[in-house]
Amino acid sequence: MRRACITLAVAAATALQGCALAPAYQQPDSPVPDAWPQGQAYPDTLTGGVAADLGWRTFLRDPVLQDLVKTALRNNRDLKVAALNVQAYQAQYRIQRADLLPALGAEAAGTRQRLPADLSQAGVAGISSQYSVGATLSYELDFFGRIRSLNEQALESYLATAQAQRNVHIGLVASLAQSYLTWQADRALLELTRETLDTYEQTLKLMQDRHQAGASSALDVQQAATAVDSATAQIQRYIRQVAQDENALAVLVGTKLPPTLKEAQPLKMDTQPLAPVPVGLPSELLLRRPDILQAEHRLKAANANIGAAKAAFFPSISLTGQAGTASAAMGGLFEGGSGMWNLMPQITIPIFNAGRLRASLDYAEISKEISVAEYEAAIQNAFREVADSLAAQGTYGKQLQAQQKRVENTHVYVSLAQQRYDAGVESYLTVLDAQRELYDAQNQQIQDRLAQLNSEITLYKALGGGWLEAMPQPDIASQQEAGNSMPAR
Repeated sequence: MRRACITLAVAAATALQGCALAPAYQQPDSPVPDAWPQGQAYPDTLTGGVAADLGWRTFLRDPVLQDLVKTALRNNRDLKVAALNVQAYQAQYRIQRADLLPALGAEAAGTRQRLPADLSQAGVAGISSQYSVGATLSYELDFFGRIRSLNEQALESYLATAQAQRNVHIGLVASLAQSYLTWQADRALLELTRETLDTYEQTLKLMQDRHQAGASSALDVQQAATAVDSATAQIQRYIRQVAQDENALAVLVGTKLPPTLKEAQPLKMDTQPLAPVPVGLPSELLLRRPDILQAEHRLKAANANIGAAKAAFFPSISLTGQAGTASAAMGGLFEGGSGMWNLMPQITIPIFNAGRLRASLDYAEISKEISVAEYEAAIQNAFREVADSLAAQGTYGKQLQAQQKRVENTHVYVSLAQQRYDAGVESYLTVLDAQRELYDAQNQQIQDRLAQLNSEITLYKALGGGWLEAMPQPDIASQQEAGNSMPAR
């Protein structure tokens, strides 16, 4: 009868549990407009669709770059650290989730004790023995949802870390693509400078021959020599930059660069190494961009922590029990009548703690406000990154068209200056200025093309693209279902 009463009491207490004190989560309003900016700097039309659905293999058309990304996803150390962080937080969540269930254990103990006569109840010195074998149970009744709130906090922290891994993945793809294009652009600049140096050297040889024949002055020779020296210095600069670009690629790849890198060509003006990026709507950022999802999971974790802080004000009730067999002799452990059990309920009521619990709740509430601000800041930063990239997309095309016309007109300028110099109408300084202007125009054209491509990569990253084809998504739904399916405490 007594056991039935105890069982009924435990069942009733369990049924009354789960009174969570955490405030209901409400997603903060988006602090950005519902549409992208419009104006002279922005494209007239935007491509529909979702950038996150555009895999990096489709976006990056260069096969050499695809090979680099594939290698980096296997070897990059930052990505490995991010993956290990996910596993670490998942383990912490599993640890916290274990508190939702009773802890069961087995215990065997034995003691032998000699008491002197003046301490013995019989008044005679003697040796007493006691042996026991049984199962133990410890269980905290979570009446006010403290453990469940901590479990929710651990789950959201794990999910936030999973989103952080996605963010690192996207950042790696974007950084590698930009570093690769920078390497190609520097190779193109090196190639351009070498071609310019060849032109300058031929002109210097011509000036020296004309000077010996009395057809040009020493000033013309020195001006041509100055141009050769300047181009020679620029070549060393770009040789250094190409080497440093390769070092940066090696760090991102995480291992030695693949042999296919030798097949890559310098950056060309007429190639399209990137696919068009679908822009979509600002609201889609909230659903697809990892850093925003990470900030929201952190906000949910802070919200759950308020529930745990509130529950600390209320009594905590725990049950500790033991059942098994005990005997004064080891041989009698399993004989009839040796069974034993005990149940030890314990209640702890906070009375005075010098304001510690109040301060803990204040800290939890302030932490939530901080998380709200960080969540809103993540949205604003994402909106700005996309808007900046759209402004670049709307202006770089026209800028490159103007730069191409500048190169074409400068070619004509060089030809006319050379003709007028040969006719004795202009000095060689005019020819030299025209050649320098052509080199500057071609140099700027390569840099503008690189900037345009980098802005497209930034747009792709800002819209949350780049991870679908290479990184499996964590089964977030099953993790949440597993947490929700745990029995109420």
